Amino acid sequence: MADNDSTEKNTEAPATAGSPAIIESPAAVEAAPEPLAPIIVKKIIEEGHGGAHGGAWKIALADMMTAMMAFFLLMWLLGATNTDQRKGLADYFKPTAVTKSVISVNQTSGSTGLMGGQSIIDETALPLPAAQTGLMQIVTPRDMTGSKDSEKDHSGESSEEEKKRISNELDQANFEKIQKELNERLSQDKDLAKLKEQVNFVREKEGLRIEVIDKADFSMFGLGTSKFSARSQTLIQEIARSITEMPNKIKVRGHTDSVPYNGTERNNWSLSAERAEVTRQALKTKGVDDARFARIEGVADKEPFNPADGLDPRNRRISITLMYRD
Repeated sequence: MADNDSTEKNTEAPATAGSPAIIESPAAVEAAPEPLAPIIVKKIIEEGHGGAHGGAWKIALADMMTAMMAFFLLMWLLGATNTDQRKGLADYFKPTAVTKSVISVNQTSGSTGLMGGQSIIDETALPLPAAQTGLMQIVTPRDMTGSKDSEKDHSGESSEEEKKRISNELDQANFEKIQKELNERLSQDKDLAKLKEQVNFVREKEGLRIEVIDKADFSMFGLGTSKFSARSQTLIQEIARSITEMPNKIKVRGHTDSVPYNGTERNNWSLSAERAEVTRQALKTKGVDDARFARIEGVADKEPFNPADGLDPRNRRISITLMYRD
């Protein structure tokens, strides 16, 4: 027993002074767990084409739309303005060199040194300021003096020319319409279809002249008289129907041939004037306003249809002229 106790005591580790003794058995050393390896998490972020790509495309689109709007506005201005108005626009936006004398007299803003300048609202800031009252009422620029009288003259002339141009275009369109409608009516009427060739349309400086010309087998008036024939009355009625709604002034002129008039009290002058007056009365009866008649005259045989033959029956005719409104 003593020997066993001594053996167990020898297996104990020597204890040091001031510290407890630690006794480890072989079984306890073998059962201790191994330390765990650290867990590493790796995150991979792929760079693709997802997302909204930022707002750069919006700025590019806005710039393009602004440029397109400015382009179409320019096209509209070029089509809606005349030459004088386009010149006024060009002069308004054209950079001009202000003379030194003008700047020295009228300094309204800025300094007088290197960066000196004038206010853009000053009337004398530009030598050719443009005056305008609206987009479609742009007038030509004033002269170098900038006088209001010259501006008034330019705008007045431009306005009058524009009115004349528009009025002439409307008259031309109405004349075309009248000529077409009258030809259609004459073609559709069996009695007047044969007289279609006797109605002549002539464009002249004063307006549209409608001539009703006699021929060998047709005469508007009785020989040497101012009395309408039956067919000529119907023809005058169709002419009156076409021009009743027109605002243009009317001139009626009577013509005769060179056959001398028998008698001393009457002549071709009085006969042509009487026929012109009878024609005016017939037009008035068919609805043409009496205030529209501007001139009624007879010229006898002085303006023949056929100058080579004064006895040609075509020299006998009535001219009804629709005058331009300007």
